Amino acid sequence: MLQEITHLRTVIEQDLTSLASNGGSSVSADALEQFRLKHLVRKGTLAELTERLRDVPKEEKPAVGKELNLLKTFAEGEFKRLSEETSSKATSTPTLDLTLPGRRWQNAPKHPIHQTLDDMLTIFNRMGFAIAEGPEIEDDFHNFEALNFPPDHPARDMQDTFFMHAADQAGKPRPDVLLRTHTSPVQVRLMQSQKPPIRAVMPGRVYRNEAISARSLAEFHQVEGLYIDKNVSLAELKGTLVSFAQQFYGPMLGGKELKYRFRPSFFPFTEPSAEMDITCFLCGGKGCRICKYAGWLEILGCGMVHPNVLKAGGIDPEEYSGFAWGMGIERVTLLRTGIDDIRLLYDNDVRVLKQFV
Repeated sequence: MLQEITHLRTVIEQDLTSLASNGGSSVSADALEQFRLKHLVRKGTLAELTERLRDVPKEEKPAVGKELNLLKTFAEGEFKRLSEETSSKATSTPTLDLTLPGRRWQNAPKHPIHQTLDDMLTIFNRMGFAIAEGPEIEDDFHNFEALNFPPDHPARDMQDTFFMHAADQAGKPRPDVLLRTHTSPVQVRLMQSQKPPIRAVMPGRVYRNEAISARSLAEFHQVEGLYIDKNVSLAELKGTLVSFAQQFYGPMLGGKELKYRFRPSFFPFTEPSAEMDITCFLCGGKGCRICKYAGWLEILGCGMVHPNVLKAGGIDPEEYSGFAWGMGIERVTLLRTGIDDIRLLYDNDVRVLKQFV
């Protein structure tokens, strides 16, 4: 057995010498791995001799075991030393090939949705509107009740709204916690915390339990506006929104004047209510698939703030009046860019996004 240990030591020394001579200034990781697999693993040469130690006569075991341990320590030590040297040299060696031409960095373009929102906020800011924000997780009061939604309104159903499992400080379940379905709760919070005159726009993300399609998402963006003061009239509402539309869409379309119209509508939080349309600038008002061949495109909903909403916000409707409006950012972005599938705005497809630098 001692002769076999001596022979194995000779083989290991030869393998180590071969590693150093073949590797030049440094030993390759592959060569080191071959050495380890040959001698140091569970089925290697050292492990094989260790297994055979049980067959050595009892009186010879101390001497044989000592030589075997010395050989094992020697082999593992040399392997560790060579591995550390190889690792340190690899770390100190530059990994950059300076002969290659450099790559040009490209600035990521602003997302079309953010481009649209920034343009809107810039216009409203010039018109004297501040920017207000609020929480995306709301309660039933701010999202529905304070906005004059009746208890049996369909929007309160789980088919339309994402309700959340929440608890109060005592650990009792709260059934009135939800993801806001519009940014109108920010209007309520603004009225509760600020005295008139109030002039602000509220951008933000909203959530509705809707089927995903080319025209709708369950998560999207809105921007709403609110103006409350004494003697605010419907004429001021129309003037404000027409002025915004002219600045945002431009006063002309294909050499012709861009037209606007207000249609009567219904919203629980405004009375009277209306929807604002503009000439379809994709077809010039002639009628196309996008405008459903009507020649008009709806861009927002608006109206005079309902007295009940003013009361919920702590404002006397006998002394103050106001108007509000709201529009979806994604819908306007589709109109501006000509994209016909709203899902493309969220696919992060560089081929789509780089068109709007």
